Amino acid sequence: MTRSESNDRVGTIETRGIEPVPDNERHGHAGQMFWTWFAANISLLGLPLGATLVAFRGLNIWQAILVAVVGSFGSFALVGVLSLAGKKGGAPALTLSRAVFGQRGNAGPTLISWLSRVGWETITTTTAAYALLALLGIVFGVDQNTVLTLVCLLVFIVCTLLISGLGHATIMWINKWATVVFGLLNLIVMGFLVATVDWAKVLDAPTGPSSGVIAGIGFIAAGTGIGWANAGADYARYLPRAIPGRRLVTASAFGAGIPLVLLISLGSLLSAGDTTLASAADPVAAINGMLPSWMAIPYLIAAFGGLLMSNHLSTYSAGLTMITLGVRVPRPLAVGLDVVLMFLGGIYFMLIAKDFYGPFSTFLTLLAVPISAWVGVILVDAPRRRTYDPAALMDTTHTSRYWYTGGFHLPAVLAWAAAIVAGLLFTEASTSADDVWFAGPFAGSWLGVNGLGWAISMAVAAGVYAVSGGRPRTAPEAHSPALQEAGR
Repeated sequence: MTRSESNDRVGTIETRGIEPVPDNERHGHAGQMFWTWFAANISLLGLPLGATLVAFRGLNIWQAILVAVVGSFGSFALVGVLSLAGKKGGAPALTLSRAVFGQRGNAGPTLISWLSRVGWETITTTTAAYALLALLGIVFGVDQNTVLTLVCLLVFIVCTLLISGLGHATIMWINKWATVVFGLLNLIVMGFLVATVDWAKVLDAPTGPSSGVIAGIGFIAAGTGIGWANAGADYARYLPRAIPGRRLVTASAFGAGIPLVLLISLGSLLSAGDTTLASAADPVAAINGMLPSWMAIPYLIAAFGGLLMSNHLSTYSAGLTMITLGVRVPRPLAVGLDVVLMFLGGIYFMLIAKDFYGPFSTFLTLLAVPISAWVGVILVDAPRRRTYDPAALMDTTHTSRYWYTGGFHLPAVLAWAAAIVAGLLFTEASTSADDVWFAGPFAGSWLGVNGLGWAISMAVAAGVYAVSGGRPRTAPEAHSPALQEAGR
């Protein structure tokens, strides 16, 4: 058995951490990205996104479908573009980011990315636990209590740990086959939901403003692809360099775009006659209420499975990001630490806190601004960079090629900081009109009201870095022996 087979084989624990994958251990094909992003987006929680387009943006169904297509396919095409760095450098996204921001300068983007991942995992875990509680109530007639809540949290977390802990090869295998199973279940559920659509109201709905379409595209992009933009390279790092980049971009866009367009469009249809779904505090329960009682079991299984597919990907990336931050533990243990935090977060939100989705959604809205700023810098850097220096990526001392000035690549760090300030000027984070956590001075402008602070942040970061004169430092020789040995 070769080292490559033992380190990245289905059913075995992936022992590689964040160190770059050498060329002789690369394998796979672009189609893996299709299944990866399909798996991340088959959760029925995509339905409330579509409901929001109609209920709060005032769009009709045709506009909502257009928004879904452009926002979903476009944002995940961006994820595909960013994943090309993983193919080129063989390392996770935030590890490769060291070459752009410097060994110390990269700490800020990495910490923000890790917080975002843990935040989304907590939302997913809590939602899945509620789905499992509902399922147990239907099948066994048991009422929710503290012990049962803890058991449901643990079941979901253990399932996540089994997949994420084993690592890349198992994740790629699970993505393909579990997606087929849960995807079919979702299609069945969606078929019954279509039967509840008030078609008269759908077809009579007036055309919404063009400004709503533009804002809706930004809303869908922010809620889908932008959230995964800092993880794309994590799943492309084992792919051979010879795979054409356009295949990765196409596979990513279609892998996520197909399920998202279906789910968002259906959510828009459902909300045309009833805005309950758009404003529901618990979307899983709201969707369940639209179905015949006998459909509850397959629906809840589909909801649980879809959430698990998304969560194991997020947890895998969070483990790699934690190691990049400097936590010196093996990758499986980093995943274990991450799921402990998920468990504690789930306990707090399910057993202690009175409100769950509001505060956490507000928190994640704020994090979207610095993440988008990171994306803007990376988008400018990537075309300039021919390759990465594997040894320098792993050398966090002043001897690293990526140490720059005191550990900071100032053009990138300053562009990132300036973009965060610019984005926050147009950002409001609130749970309601009476509970505003943060509001920038221009949050009441058209850009601010439509939640486009993250887009401003991305544009400013790209523009500032493009004109700052920052030039990437690459490996002395693109195919030097060091490139083959650094990941060993």
